[in-house]
Amino acid sequence: MKLNISSASEEPIYEQIKNQIRSAIVSGELQVGDALPSLRKLAGELHISVLTVTRAYNDLADEGLVKNIQGKGAFVMEHGNELIRERASERIMDKFREASIEAKASGISLLDLLGMFEKAYREQS
Repeated sequence: MKLNISSASEEPIYEQIKNQIRSAIVSGELQVGDALPSLRKLAGELHISVLTVTRAYNDLADEGLVKNIQGKGAFVMEHGNELIRERASERIMDKFREASIEAKASGISLLDLLGMFEKAYREQS
């Protein structure tokens, strides 16, 4: 697994690490039971603080995607993909609610809103 970190990004480095590991789990690049790089190894490779990597790993553990085992490292947990999809669905639904409120307040019809969503979705392909 190769992580690409940008110090110029507005996204914090620990979030970049977390998001890329999450993507690797979803894509199948990381399988259940796979070990993540050690905190020190990854920090050294990326030239960042061990604390930054620790935060990313702890956040992933809090999400139920990895398990930190004292003295052994962090490992991809079973059901990670399901949890990722479930949490993503919750976040997306929250954004849909916000967009719906704004659309209604602005007089944008459901049909127009769906068209806007379809356009945004297709732009990502």
